[in-house]
Amino acid sequence: MSQEILVVKFGGHAMTDNDGEFGKKLASAVAQGLKVVVVHGGGPQINAALDKAGITSDFIGGFRVTTPETFEVVERVLSDEVGPQVAQTLTQSGVAALAISGRHSGTIFAHRQQTLVNGDAVDLGLVGTVARVDSEAIYVLLEKGVVPVISPIANDMDSDGGLNVNADIAAAAISGALHAQELIIMTDVPGIYRNWPDKKSLISSISAQELEGIKGTFAEGMAPKVQACLDAIAAGASAVRIIDGRDPSAFADALAHSGGTLVVA
Repeated sequence: MSQEILVVKFGGHAMTDNDGEFGKKLASAVAQGLKVVVVHGGGPQINAALDKAGITSDFIGGFRVTTPETFEVVERVLSDEVGPQVAQTLTQSGVAALAISGRHSGTIFAHRQQTLVNGDAVDLGLVGTVARVDSEAIYVLLEKGVVPVISPIANDMDSDGGLNVNADIAAAAISGALHAQELIIMTDVPGIYRNWPDKKSLISSISAQELEGIKGTFAEGMAPKVQACLDAIAAGASAVRIIDGRDPSAFADALAHSGGTLVVA
């Protein structure tokens, strides 16, 4: 497509704190002619649903270990609840939006994930690493002026089931497939810190090559985000920006190409 495409990963605390503000800012971006794709997470919502069902969640290296009973809850929460809620919020803000499942729309295809970001072998259960993105359904919506709101559930290429994909990783794969101008990852920290938790070590801009060299130093939830930045650039996105989604001004700054941590090729 000739117009620039922006992919936004929206989720977690950003989703619960300021979804109304997010909708308004996104409406402004769409009005200026940007083609926007939203990939959403939903960690807090998934945690609440699992707690209610009496299912314990374990995390290894920032990834949720996903048993078949966990996957059932994850898919229902993301595809049937969170996605439609995000689309409704955008619609109320004046943005035509439609929630689609990465699995049922035939968009995301994955194999089971075998390793962590640091290279350690792992069994995460029904967790996927994206092998292929079919962007046809996305382009159909964009051509109609509709913002696709995509849940990070993938088709398992080795079975007829589905896989839970980390939302940052899914957003990276989609932004690469679309050759997006930028991927904005909204999270609950202001960006990537060289020496977490030293607040003065926030990285404003870094090349993918340099980030690759230090990616093994990141732990917990930041590890998949760093990997997502690298994946997005490697797959064809021009840049990735990680911002604090809890701060309403951060998304506005990101749309103006400033703030957070910018990762470039």
